[in-house]
Amino acid sequence: MAIGEMPLFSMLRTKMKWHSTRQNVLAENVANADVPGYRGQDVAEVKFNVPVSLGPQRTNPMHIGAGGATGDQADLFNRNDSQIFEITPQGNSVSLEDEMIKVGQNQQDYQAVAGLYQSSLGLLRTALGKRG
Repeated sequence: MAIGEMPLFSMLRTKMKWHSTRQNVLAENVANADVPGYRGQDVAEVKFNVPVSLGPQRTNPMHIGAGGATGDQADLFNRNDSQIFEITPQGNSVSLEDEMIKVGQNQQDYQAVAGLYQSSLGLLRTALGKRG
């Protein structure tokens, strides 16, 4: 099996491509922030079918769930802030502050994925007995 065909590397490459595409869309939102009637866009999150659950498991019904909150408290944490937006008098829904926060977070996430990719390649090289 080639390294590029390994599921881990395939997922990391897909995630890096997603972050690149999202960066372009966010940059377009910022560039069109003053255009009347422009609606901000975003890219749907990429989902992977990973069968392994990495979160804590509830072994007793009396234990607190993985989220830690129940009832009304859970609603505070599950609120979708992406639906709360401001529309300017020109009909433009782009908030520069929100877009710049998304751009910064997207860049950090891309760098994290790229670091994982590099580290994984380094581990494979070490396992194969190759240096550098």
